[in-house]
Amino acid sequence: MHTCTADDLYGPVQQNRGLNLAGKLRPAAALRPAQPAGLSLAATIAVMVLVATNLRPGIVSLGPVLGALRSEFHINNAQAALLTAIPTLLMGLLAIPTPGLARRFGRHRVVLAALALLALATLLRAFATSTVLLFVSSAGVGAGIAVAGALMSGFVKAHHPGRVSLLMGLYAASLGLGSTLAAALTGPVAALTGGWRVATAIWAAPGLVAIAVWMQVSLAEAPPTVTGRAIVKADHQHPARSRTAWLAALYFAANNFLFFGLLAWLVPMNQALGATAAQAGLMLAGFTTVFMLANPMPALVSRGNDRRWPIAGFASAFLAGIGILIALPHAPGWLPIVLLAVGVGGSFSLGMTLPLDNAADADEATSWTSFVLALGYGLGALGPLTLGLLSDLTHSFVPGLWVLAAVGALKLILAPFLNRRRDL
Repeated sequence: MHTCTADDLYGPVQQNRGLNLAGKLRPAAALRPAQPAGLSLAATIAVMVLVATNLRPGIVSLGPVLGALRSEFHINNAQAALLTAIPTLLMGLLAIPTPGLARRFGRHRVVLAALALLALATLLRAFATSTVLLFVSSAGVGAGIAVAGALMSGFVKAHHPGRVSLLMGLYAASLGLGSTLAAALTGPVAALTGGWRVATAIWAAPGLVAIAVWMQVSLAEAPPTVTGRAIVKADHQHPARSRTAWLAALYFAANNFLFFGLLAWLVPMNQALGATAAQAGLMLAGFTTVFMLANPMPALVSRGNDRRWPIAGFASAFLAGIGILIALPHAPGWLPIVLLAVGVGGSFSLGMTLPLDNAADADEATSWTSFVLALGYGLGALGPLTLGLLSDLTHSFVPGLWVLAAVGALKLILAPFLNRRRDL
């Protein structure tokens, strides 16, 4: 018959308290979740910049050559606006299934596939011979941007959760850098090559760089474990049940409505208001440049996780710029362009940071970001389309300016309500 010993009584307890079979204290690290083989801050910024720079030229490069596309494919302003609206709409719709894809196949594989699709679709669009192929390839551009963009916030939250404001500001600035390069170079390249095809095809090249860099990331990052067992992920409430998430999504949607509307129609609008083609193209490049410079500003003025005053400040800057354009529509200058760009540039970074402020970990950050992007880009896609339809109906861009002013006012109204949720 077996005799009960002290080891029988206390052995399990000792193991649970961190003692090994010899009765010695285990290292404390063995009891805590092992951290991922994360990237350094410098490496994280480098990866983020190279990927993000690739996520806007596929859309922005259409603005400077929109007139050539209308002429070659015989499409009106509303149809031309769809070339920008479709990618933006897909950026919203595809944000919904992206977290599930990442859980099933892994974040690295999904981002890699998205970057490959973006580069391929950008290249194929340059060879489009029909309106159908033009729109299908533009949809591919939007799909690649949507999936890759939705997963970058989780990437940031996983590696440096204490620096989300700084990193999302740099991420937004990198998006602005890609926009600026596309806005500044597409027109001159089109003039040199005698058409829009080469000028839009060249933006597949940054995709190859982003793919190479991301492949290195997948080798540098390992999944976290606890003494050989996978960590059980926390069960988070879906953001659709959060009032804060809905308000953040509405704010992001309003800003995207403004940004993509201006991105698509700033050149034709300034030409209609009296600027030459060269001046209008320079204004678009200036807009995207200031947008890029404004992206990190919220990180400098925010205090803690309360973004309400910066939100109100950047919304006011936009309203001042649009007010000048409405008051002096036929005297376009640099002041309103700068104010518009500062307003939407700072607001964009804030919109990308709000989901991370309200997320407890990387998985919840991906869930919140996907929800905000789904509504934000989905509704934001109406910006180019609305301005195009109003232009066709009224033969003027002035009514569109009033619509932009109303949407800008909505951002200001939302500011007092966009505080961090209280259950964190």
